[in-house]
Amino acid sequence: MHIRPQERFLAYGAAALTNEELLALILRSGTKEATVTNVASELMHKFERVQHLKEATLQELMAIRGIGQMKALQLLAAIELGKRISSKMDMTRYSIRSPADAAEYVMEELSGLQQEHFLVLYLNTKNEVMHKETVFIGSLNASIVHPREIVRP
Repeated sequence: MHIRPQERFLAYGAAALTNEELLALILRSGTKEATVTNVASELMHKFERVQHLKEATLQELMAIRGIGQMKALQLLAAIELGKRISSKMDMTRYSIRSPADAAEYVMEELSGLQQEHFLVLYLNTKNEVMHKETVFIGSLNASIVHPREIVRP
């Protein structure tokens, strides 16, 4: 007898579910050809590890049979919420006093990216982060940014 993800969640809690089961709960339904669990399994097969989902694009998700635009948006929204929840930095109160502080602030977000990202931190007079913006995404090992791209915002 097969227990559905929502029943396992209610009986044992979220920690007892597999990644596929958690994805199935977010996706909610499958297609005529595939159950929601099959779609979730295909999604995990494509990305290999759940951590790789944080780099997923709308187009990559929609390329999986059974995931349309709305389901892809739901997944991306859930991934973004996960990123925000796991972020240790409170952007409005984090103070930059040294290059090490700046590195600590962005390290989690930038680690594992496949391309160079030129990220700018805009600070107030108390050196607190007011805004963070990716100004340019470069190649594998370089990014070329003109100063006006930094000053304009």
